[in-house]
Amino acid sequence: QVQLVESGGGMVQPGGSLRLSCAASGFTFSSYYMGWVRQGPGKGLERISSINPGGGSATNVDSLKGRFTISRDNARNILYLQMNLKPDDTARYYCARSKAYGFDYWGNGALVTVSS
Repeated sequence: QVQLVESGGGMVQPGGSLRLSCAASGFTFSSYYMGWVRQGPGKGLERISSINPGGGSATNVDSLKGRFTISRDNARNILYLQMNLKPDDTARYYCARSKAYGFDYWGNGALVTVSS
């Protein structure tokens, strides 16, 4: 069965960095677009970044360009999100498999807290 397991969350000070990882299994990872979605406290879901199957093309929401970078390792079936963080980035971050114009499988999420 499809499994997506995020890791790498935690607490960091403003201006700090974290790298989230998402280990994928149960499907041919290299055949799918993948993405990251987040939900901050009291906020709705926000699609923040996507990457094509080969890893050569990525899109980010405009507000995060220059601070967040999505990448993937198809040999190891891992999706990454490198983040340079501000307090407003506090959220639970979900790895998700893309399907059509949405997502069909999600991980349980990794909590990121940005606070001094």
